[in-house]
Amino acid sequence: MVQLIVGNKGKGKTKHLLDKVNSEIKDVQGNVVYLDKSRKHMFELNNKIRLIDVSDYLVSNSDEFIGFICGIISQDHDLQHMYFDSFLKIACVEQSDVSATIAKLETISAKFHVDFVLSISIDESELPESLKSKVIISL
Repeated sequence: MVQLIVGNKGKGKTKHLLDKVNSEIKDVQGNVVYLDKSRKHMFELNNKIRLIDVSDYLVSNSDEFIGFICGIISQDHDLQHMYFDSFLKIACVEQSDVSATIAKLETISAKFHVDFVLSISIDESELPESLKSKVIISL
């Protein structure tokens, strides 16, 4: 399953994402990974959550990002949830290409039983119609 937290830059999406991951870690049986563009939020995350700074891994386009995600999943058979902050930046996705990348994540989620929660700096009104049903928080 892919869920979206959407809103323009500076609306508080990261705070909602951090609150969600920290509250859900208590009920998760498997592992949880939080991907971000820096380590800035390291001390705001529960210590059971693995933080990955994507900028360390030279990801330069959305296909490389999808491969990166598959690599993480292939190394952790207990992985249950992945949280992506600043999705457009870490996935190297333009707003116009977001649907195709999220469709790939949906396929990966179904195949490997990993849920994804994405923070996206797009106003809900600008989202493609196909993605609006995935929105859990709109700011």
